[in-house]
Amino acid sequence: MSHTLQNSRLARLQQWAVGMVLVVALAWGVLVWPHSPRASVAGFGLLLGGYALVLALELLAVAWVHQSDPAPRPRWHELVGAWWQEVRMAPRVFAWRQPFRWRHWPDTDATADPIGVCSSGAVVFVHGFVCNRGFWHPWMRELRRLGVPYVSVNLEPVFGSIDAYVPQIESAVRRAEVVGGGPPQLVCHSMGGLAARAWLAAHAANPARIAQVLTIGTPHHGTWLGQFSHLPNGRQMRLHNPWLLALAAAEAKQAPEATYRQFICWYSNTDNIVFPASTATLSGADNRLVTGAAHVAMAFHPRVMRESLAVLASGANSPCEATAS
Repeated sequence: MSHTLQNSRLARLQQWAVGMVLVVALAWGVLVWPHSPRASVAGFGLLLGGYALVLALELLAVAWVHQSDPAPRPRWHELVGAWWQEVRMAPRVFAWRQPFRWRHWPDTDATADPIGVCSSGAVVFVHGFVCNRGFWHPWMRELRRLGVPYVSVNLEPVFGSIDAYVPQIESAVRRAEVVGGGPPQLVCHSMGGLAARAWLAAHAANPARIAQVLTIGTPHHGTWLGQFSHLPNGRQMRLHNPWLLALAAAEAKQAPEATYRQFICWYSNTDNIVFPASTATLSGADNRLVTGAAHVAMAFHPRVMRESLAVLASGANSPCEATAS
């Protein structure tokens, strides 16, 4: 069994959280109903859907903080659309895929027969903050269909330093080098992109070992929301904090010219976690804007998946064709 499938402390934590919310919501609904049906329904709805209010506040902050950011200013219909995307997507990821289905699509086994005709380098999936490999299920399903091998990580400790994830990514890259037909390709969401950059900067030879890095909603320059976190990795995602500045300096020293030539950076003007929007871009990278996409939903946006899968499938001049929609 793959190393990433052996354990996920986050999965257990999220299983407990989902169970507790359901128990409390049901208890409230049953106990309060005889006294006040309205209060019973309202409390039940708030316990199960209160996250939607948090998402609304985040998107209001997006509009307020945007100011003179180079990305297009979000329109109200885009903000509402992004809110609705995230309201629907968040339960699928955080209450189903990650806690209960994170083992469903196992990594490509080096001893298994090829799953397709694709000869591209294997994909290394690097998830973001408070996530595990279950986040990537739709991508894993598509890569299996295309015959592209992949490996994944469960970045733990969940609330540790981003630097602590470097050995885990190194292990995943080594496994990808075994199962793939060419240099590995990193696909990262949110904080995962920073972990990938930390791995790249950890050794001078690392950039030459991979074909490319795709980041989706990664706070390359931090995020406004980071100021409210006192966790180790949360502090490392504050806007222009010393850790990010030191990382950029190390990267520039490592590759003074075209530092981020291997990067494709997806970003959105309605990202409710990483904003202002341009903080998710890198100078000299292939920065691709998706308007009206929320933070988690952006990873599964039709254009993001379609174009990214095409890139991944052709990473080593493979004969694969990506037709995901």
